[in-house]
Amino acid sequence: MGSSAQTNPPRQRSVVSPDVAWLDRQLTAAGRTRTGPVTEVRRRPWSSVYSAPTDHGTVWLKATGAGSAFEAGLHALIARVCPGDVPVPIAVDAARGWLLLPDGGPTITGSVLTGLVEILPKYALLQRKLTSHVDEMLTLGLTDMRPAAMPARLDEAIDAARRRGGGDGLAEIRALRPRFTRWCARLAESPVPASVDHNDLHPNSVFAAGPRLFDWGDAVVAHPFASALVALQAAEGPDLVRLRDAYLEPFTDLAPHADLVGDLELACRVAKPARALVWDRALPRDESGPLAQAPRRTLLALLDRNWLALSH
Repeated sequence: MGSSAQTNPPRQRSVVSPDVAWLDRQLTAAGRTRTGPVTEVRRRPWSSVYSAPTDHGTVWLKATGAGSAFEAGLHALIARVCPGDVPVPIAVDAARGWLLLPDGGPTITGSVLTGLVEILPKYALLQRKLTSHVDEMLTLGLTDMRPAAMPARLDEAIDAARRRGGGDGLAEIRALRPRFTRWCARLAESPVPASVDHNDLHPNSVFAAGPRLFDWGDAVVAHPFASALVALQAAEGPDLVRLRDAYLEPFTDLAPHADLVGDLELACRVAKPARALVWDRALPRDESGPLAQAPRRTLLALLDRNWLALSH
């Protein structure tokens, strides 16, 4: 993914299996010794994850494709600026998109509401700390999804959906552009400054204990509240309000609560083309399986009256 100047999808790069000799060198430098084989745990079009046993516990190596190659550098930046919020990398090869991490234990999947109520304010504080690092994040390769950039991103998302053979509904999205542009202009007036948007903050990307946030491969630079589009999917009714307010609490010095709520709902609407483009950048250009329509389905969620809808 490119910087704020990028307007075209990145050229797809195959995920490259990491060099085991590199892994062993990094472990030795960290005072660890591998005690068993390197195992591929998961392979996706956008990344592969490997594990290896060591004399100090299991380690995990993530190898990314071109669309999320920034993740290794971003994780290292967050570890430096927000120590204690993400696992400290054992090693990073930003040029090749390799990230070597210690084992973080189980995620919060079994206690979703409690875990998210606890983590969302901490995540909000992380976002506030990173507001002064926006230029650095763009340089690392995160895409600019700030409100001023989003009308053009909407056009890109429409083109991406059409390119993947999904024309149904796109005329309606194109007709929505003037209204979408007004949403972006209103959101640009928010007193909350731009920062990182994890863009896929769900229970399986939060460890239950210790440094807790990981899996930053979908991240973009955006209005911080865009993160709620995914993070709040886990709840409804009173639980949704509880999670929303827990997340907003660290921002209450910037604006009245009611204004923050309005900005959050607007940010989630504006973020939908960003989610569609993240799908597009993650998939091979020749993808023909069920995932090929994910960019279009996500983009069509703009037509839904529900500001939290992620597909249509």
